[in-house]
Amino acid sequence: MRTLISTAFVSLDGVVEAPGGESGYRNAGWTFKDVEFLPEAYEIKGREQKEAGAMLLGRVSYEAFSPVWPDMEDFADYREMPKYVVSTTLTDDDLVTDWGETTILRSVDEVAALKETEGGPVIVHGSATLGRALADAGLVDRYHLLVFPLLLGAGKRLFSDTDKDAQKLKLTEHEAYANGVQKMVFDVVR
Repeated sequence: MRTLISTAFVSLDGVVEAPGGESGYRNAGWTFKDVEFLPEAYEIKGREQKEAGAMLLGRVSYEAFSPVWPDMEDFADYREMPKYVVSTTLTDDDLVTDWGETTILRSVDEVAALKETEGGPVIVHGSATLGRALADAGLVDRYHLLVFPLLLGAGKRLFSDTDKDAQKLKLTEHEAYANGVQKMVFDVVR
């Protein structure tokens, strides 16, 4: 069974929306605009590329990343990695052709089936709506979080507000950086 890892830049109050500057959100670019850049705080991002066996995205994140990431050296390891996009509206004609093999999944149940296949970990980038649905369905195995010392108020949240039983997490890695960013890696306890 594959490990599903949700990775996110998150404000202290749980907002994950538009960390890199995506338009339409008043705090867009908050990870780099409002916090000093320290390369060591992003070490986990390079490690994720080396360790992942596949990438999983929601439609909105796919549409934001697919025109940009294929040509970025910072994301070179993702070029040939199998990618999966969860969408009820995308078609194969909507997929970019320069970013390796991409498969459209239509439901969280299809993600559960993907987890049953052979291969390395499946990494979920961005994809706030998908991430909440995966967590609510009990499919997330690990969280890689870079928590920024900001309170953003409004915006898409990392976790849903669904009324459910408590979910225990085990902190497996933690580091605080001089710019106030904290790396926190949690395994979901089953």
